[in-house]
Amino acid sequence: MSRYKLCKVAFIGTGIMGAPICGHIMDAGFDLTVYSRTKAKAEPLIARGAHWAESPAAAAREADLVLTMVGYPSDVEDVYLGSEGVLAAAPKGAYLVDLTTSDPTLARELYDAAEVMDKHAFDCPVTGGDAGAIAGTLTLIAGATEAYAAPVLPVLESFSGRIFYFDKAGAGQTAKLCNQVSLAACMVGYADAMALAEQSGIDVARMLEMVGSGMGGSVAMERLAPRSLAGDYKPGFLMEHFRKDLGLAISSAEDLQLTLPGTETAFQMVDTICEVGGARLGTQALTLLYEDEDTCAEAGLDWSLLPEPEPAKPATDFSKYHFNH
Repeated sequence: MSRYKLCKVAFIGTGIMGAPICGHIMDAGFDLTVYSRTKAKAEPLIARGAHWAESPAAAAREADLVLTMVGYPSDVEDVYLGSEGVLAAAPKGAYLVDLTTSDPTLARELYDAAEVMDKHAFDCPVTGGDAGAIAGTLTLIAGATEAYAAPVLPVLESFSGRIFYFDKAGAGQTAKLCNQVSLAACMVGYADAMALAEQSGIDVARMLEMVGSGMGGSVAMERLAPRSLAGDYKPGFLMEHFRKDLGLAISSAEDLQLTLPGTETAFQMVDTICEVGGARLGTQALTLLYEDEDTCAEAGLDWSLLPEPEPAKPATDFSKYHFNH
């Protein structure tokens, strides 16, 4: 693929993030074929001129570049290695780039398998949320060298603002998990601060403006806290996917015999929201743990869904994360 030659691109997964990314790829003039488990999610792209494929393999067969953005490592494995997977179907020389936040070990395995087949695969998770996807300003985190990724840069640049290279397969995933670890701490921090301000009777919005202007601020506070304050829990990034990311980070740390106490606390809080019906809410719904029962119910949470601790294990008091019953 020449940097100046239009190529055939296949995109698997046209969800909250994938659909706007596809729009930018089409705006840049690339021929696009799409596949999604729910065809309705791809209909606006098809109406704009994207081709529809009946399976990941069908999408990949004539593609110079296959981009994937799905939910979980198990989905990545199925899309690449399943009976209708892209790894076997893509032509020799094709590039396979996974934008999903997934398992670093799986990313390394896909890279190795692709190279044996004279194809090129690398992990390239993204950060920036739905707003970054819509604006085309996502940060890309590549598990590859700049030279290795160079042939597909025109496509990647069509929906990104910056690309970081971490030089080897799986390293992009590890770097993204580091981002999620830090993000989790920032979110717990702003949620705690909002609860303290509200219960103390001071203006929460003014507090957020003050904290955000100094060292206590964060991008999470700037972008997500106003949604929390307004009771807007629509997803820019799903709570269940955040739980997945934090779980992957904890698992990676365990492999290194490393403890991440802040991440483990955040994981339990996120897991609690997911267990009581908030899995499809945005991550800003973390602040619901501090709200009263009526506010939680209005947002769709049902505390009766919280599973009882197993008697054989030390009881975990999840209720301590719902601070205002």
